[in-house]
Amino acid sequence: MADSKEHHHVMTAAKTADSLETDLQQGLTSSQAAKRLRQFGPNELKGDSGQSLFSLIAAQFQDVMVLILIGAAVVSILMGEVTDTIVILAIVVLNAVIGVVQANKAEDSLAALKEMSAPQAVVRRDGTTQKIPASELVPGDLIYLETGSGIPADARLVEAVNFRIDEAALTGESVPVEKTIEPLSSANTPLGDRTNMVFSGTTSVYGRGAALVTSTGMDTEIGQIASMIQAAPWEITPLQRKLDELGKSLGSIAFVLVVLVFLTGLLRGEPALDMLMIAISLAVAAIPEGLPAIVTIVLAVGVRRMSRRQAVVRRLPAVETLGTADIIASDKTGTLTQNEMTVTRIYVDNANFNVSGHGYNPAGGLIDQNANELEEPANYPHVGLLAHGFALANDAELSLAGTEYEIIGDPTEGALAVLGAKLGVSEDIKDHYPRLGELSFDSQRKLMTTFHHVGNGRLDNINSIQEPVISFTKGAPDVLAAKCTHIYTEGKIASFTEEEKQKLTAINSDMAKAGLRVLGLAFRQWEAVPKVLDNGTVESQLVFVGLAGMVDPPRPEVKAAVATAKRAGLRPIMITGDHKITATAIAEELGILENADQLVISGEELDTLGEDGLAAVIENVRVFARVSPEHKVQIVDALKGKGHIVAVTGDGVNDAPALKRADIGAAMGITGTDVAKEAADMVLADDNFATIVAAIAEGRTIYANIRKTVYYLLSCNVGEIVTIFMAIMLGWGRPLTAIQILWINLVTDGLPALALGMEPEEPGIMHRPPRGRTEGIFAGGMSYRIFLHGCLIGVLGLAAYYLSIKEGSSAAMAHTMTFATVAFSQLFHGFNARSNESLFTVGLFSNKYLVLAFAVSSVLQLAVLIVPVLQPIFGVVPLDTFHWSTIMGLSVVPLVIGELHKLGTRLKEAQGKTKV
Repeated sequence: MADSKEHHHVMTAAKTADSLETDLQQGLTSSQAAKRLRQFGPNELKGDSGQSLFSLIAAQFQDVMVLILIGAAVVSILMGEVTDTIVILAIVVLNAVIGVVQANKAEDSLAALKEMSAPQAVVRRDGTTQKIPASELVPGDLIYLETGSGIPADARLVEAVNFRIDEAALTGESVPVEKTIEPLSSANTPLGDRTNMVFSGTTSVYGRGAALVTSTGMDTEIGQIASMIQAAPWEITPLQRKLDELGKSLGSIAFVLVVLVFLTGLLRGEPALDMLMIAISLAVAAIPEGLPAIVTIVLAVGVRRMSRRQAVVRRLPAVETLGTADIIASDKTGTLTQNEMTVTRIYVDNANFNVSGHGYNPAGGLIDQNANELEEPANYPHVGLLAHGFALANDAELSLAGTEYEIIGDPTEGALAVLGAKLGVSEDIKDHYPRLGELSFDSQRKLMTTFHHVGNGRLDNINSIQEPVISFTKGAPDVLAAKCTHIYTEGKIASFTEEEKQKLTAINSDMAKAGLRVLGLAFRQWEAVPKVLDNGTVESQLVFVGLAGMVDPPRPEVKAAVATAKRAGLRPIMITGDHKITATAIAEELGILENADQLVISGEELDTLGEDGLAAVIENVRVFARVSPEHKVQIVDALKGKGHIVAVTGDGVNDAPALKRADIGAAMGITGTDVAKEAADMVLADDNFATIVAAIAEGRTIYANIRKTVYYLLSCNVGEIVTIFMAIMLGWGRPLTAIQILWINLVTDGLPALALGMEPEEPGIMHRPPRGRTEGIFAGGMSYRIFLHGCLIGVLGLAAYYLSIKEGSSAAMAHTMTFATVAFSQLFHGFNARSNESLFTVGLFSNKYLVLAFAVSSVLQLAVLIVPVLQPIFGVVPLDTFHWSTIMGLSVVPLVIGELHKLGTRLKEAQGKTKV
């Protein structure tokens, strides 16, 4: 048998049968089928074995910060601090559990793909028709397909009777595709234009057909998507990368400090054991033990905040990635548009009208060229005739499901049914004018005709209808016009002149250029339904009525969301399987495509460009049309290759590989397939493009809050390092014990750090460009501020220690003074970390969580210092009024200095603006 990868769409049906070594009448024999099942395997999607639970768990302990946490736990247990050891290890375990759960979700997309496979197939073998499990299909099988059938494998049609397939999930095409059996001319015909092929995972919506299976299992188009999903690894986010680098840096700093202090002490003749304990204390001070857990919790809080904005996050680190995105590559159908075909324009009696309303909702009307809405438009003869005709020559039904309207039947016919409802056509019109006969639509005639009894010889408000039977014919305007000899104009039937035909051609062309799908309507009067319904007779001598232009319209809120995205430095790009003209029109309407320098590229042009050619033009492309799933991945890779952080939105199976390959994949929650949802990092619960823009704003806020948390924790750690290091270098001994440092890092600092992660969105966050992929977490002078405020805290701790030593206090009192001063000065410093603006500007209570954290942490710190049973655990002694006044006086200094620094910065900025 020939290779199943041959281009069967360019072959005739007979040649396809020869290529697959099968019979168009008898199908395969049982022995042939059994042999091919062994050769090609079951018609199922295969998955790799994935990572074992052990490997997933082990991967969670490779992060440097986690290793530092484990090191801190080891230090704690060696020092006999069981409680601290338990707390640290609990944090490590929590991080590991979250990581394993998120990693497991990454493999769910293949399972969702498998569920799309049809469970049963009707096949002809050994000359008999039988139903078998779809998994047993093999290349060469002759299968039969009916309305509502799920397509069980990729196949070449050999029979098609009014056969239409909904391929939206695979190609993004919003309208069911009319299928034929005729061979196509080009081997490179895009997937959505292969009208003689059917594909696994799609659904028949009209008519019937027979086809020869050409590919099964992983060789199908949906199988190739599964392969791409498996091949696309989850990449670490910028924050994960930066925190890993931070962990390595902190580890290096801790090692250098430990060695330096230990060797210095030994050279001074200090006891080795004492110096080892001091060095370990310094190492613990250098490590922000709570940082990984706090970052995880801040991200989790962000997830909850985003869910309230209809963005459901599936991968925790993806929350932060949103804030870095500078490209939003969006699918069109169902994402930028409503996925509801809607008539937006009609042409009757030499006049154009716009149709108001949204989607399938029948609320709407007709607006003339002067922007006036017509009252009861069905009373206007020409409009009424068009509305009646399209409503009658129609098999779709408009129904109300709860509070939402839906279409039962073909979306194109549904749009015409909604048009009739908007223009005042009665709901029981088909009972009023019963159908007497019909000529069904087929792709060769491109027409559909229905006959109706008009009873008294006239339609409502239309006097030109005199006979008892009328036929309405709808279809492609150019084909329909050729069948017409007359036109309904100025309230009467007149000759269809060449001038009228040319004008009609121009109107049709204008509508098509605007991205509208155009259908025409004509009628003919009869004394009775012809005995023989021959299209040559029935569809001739017609009277032309008018045109209807329809489109899957943009969501009302998307245009504003696109504008918001642009202001925020984001570049929206449309990637769709739909036609180039339609995609261009929608992109222009939404503001995605704005000028002649911005390009629209089709899938065929993409193939011609190749990888290097795409890289050369990618920065100017705003629309990719008629693309395949492979193209979408290629586009995402090209954008990432240029250094962009790419967010991809989509809802179909065809979007899944790109959703997984992107830095952030966002699937639609309502119209999205399970495959798309499982491949994505997040799901937009309301299917709203605007939601991802809001989610990006939330992502930026979360990253800003994480930076505040990192700044706060590290400046506190620097303060502890300075206190200990300088005291040792000055020969004053160890000012803080390891248990005191661990208490400050994990308990006293932990709550304010978490509260900083709850800061509200800063004004103007979506009026600034996204941060670059290579921008460090310490960008914008944060390293300088960490060092400056850390040194300040360190000097204050050192001052408390020095004052205690100077007055001859015991070592325990000196430790207590230092412990209290460092702890409280860090708590006051938490208010500095909130914003570059003054605390008086942002408001003390605008983050009530920080006020609460300050209060709770203060109470905990006081408990350690005052409660007798706790004092020996932490090595502290009671303090008198002098000691407390000294501690409080020193502790408030960071807040005062911070406010003065912010004031100086504002004055400097104001001075600069005055000079300009």
